Amino acid sequence: MSILIDKTTRVIVQGITGRDGEFHTRKMIAYGTQVVGGVSPGKGGTNVQGVPVFNTVHKAVQQTKANTSIIFVPARFAADAIMEAADAGIRLIVCIAEGIPTLDVIKAHQFVEQKGAMLIGPNCPGLISPGKSMVGILPGQVFLEGNVGVISRSGTLTYEIVYHLTANGMGQSTAIGIGGDPVVGLHFRQLLEMFQNDPETEAIVLIGEIGGNAEEQAAEYIRNNVTKPVVA
Repeated sequence: MSILIDKTTRVIVQGITGRDGEFHTRKMIAYGTQVVGGVSPGKGGTNVQGVPVFNTVHKAVQQTKANTSIIFVPARFAADAIMEAADAGIRLIVCIAEGIPTLDVIKAHQFVEQKGAMLIGPNCPGLISPGKSMVGILPGQVFLEGNVGVISRSGTLTYEIVYHLTANGMGQSTAIGIGGDPVVGLHFRQLLEMFQNDPETEAIVLIGEIGGNAEEQAAEYIRNNVTKPVVA
């Protein structure tokens, strides 16, 4: 099993016609992710890597039945892109964009929660369920399907730790980069709960970063609620 994404996940790419959006769309498709559409205002009716492009997220969801979105737009448009995705009924929103003003993220995060959606990021590498789906900018070749859940505030440390896990035959159920900004969506506590409840995740690796008290809060949650082995 895995959490959040699997082979049935249907992804749209907001900002698909930009340099980064197109590059990582190609990478996600090559990995096996179901990228079913893209969104770029004014570019509706075109296609990128064979993926149809729509002017709005509402139209993309209506036409493709997407349930997940990944956002590659400039920081000044990112909060609006997050809220547009949530308003269109997207269940999981992954925001790669960095440099978004904190007050914009707070506003967007509150809106996402009101709509019953989930946000990963911003300023994160996304997530991967090895062998099933990748929604992000992760180097898929270092991941191995298995039963270790990974949660990380650091993108590059994620790749470093996962490389060693894979080299030692310890595959991953899902690996998630939550982002290191002051305000992000899903955090340690929510993801620890998901991994605790996932029958095929047998152990958890948690990777912190300097700043804030998120790691202390995670430690308290682990002590009181998590029965699986956790390495932090």
